[in-house]
Amino acid sequence: MSEIQLLPYADFLGISVVAQDGGSPLLLMPFSEGLIGVPGRLHGGAVAGLLEIAAIAAIDATLEEPDDPRQRFKPINVTVEFIRPGLLVDTFARGVAVRVGSRIGSVHVECWQDGPDKPIAAARMKLLIAKREEA
Repeated sequence: MSEIQLLPYADFLGISVVAQDGGSPLLLMPFSEGLIGVPGRLHGGAVAGLLEIAAIAAIDATLEEPDDPRQRFKPINVTVEFIRPGLLVDTFARGVAVRVGSRIGSVHVECWQDGPDKPIAAARMKLLIAKREEA
């Protein structure tokens, strides 16, 4: 399996793949001062960005040849549920591809800080998967 590429926005947020054991990649967004929203909490947009990047990575990991996500994936719909406030610490995320067809992928993503059993946010997304020649 090839290495998963992340969106350029992942670099801006400092997101990296820290594990990929044959399933969906585990992503890490290390804490930085630029991620603070209201004092003492992570910005919701940074959390939502992490969720979207994890969703794309989860679907990309199911494809035979992972591709440049800027060209291949387009969000159709995104539903984010903020469960608890994000603290000013490292944040992890992993998506699970629920169904991946030839044109649309459906994924569930959770992000956490203390452990996967205590998510701070979750999302359900549908992504359009452009065919390689369309991308």
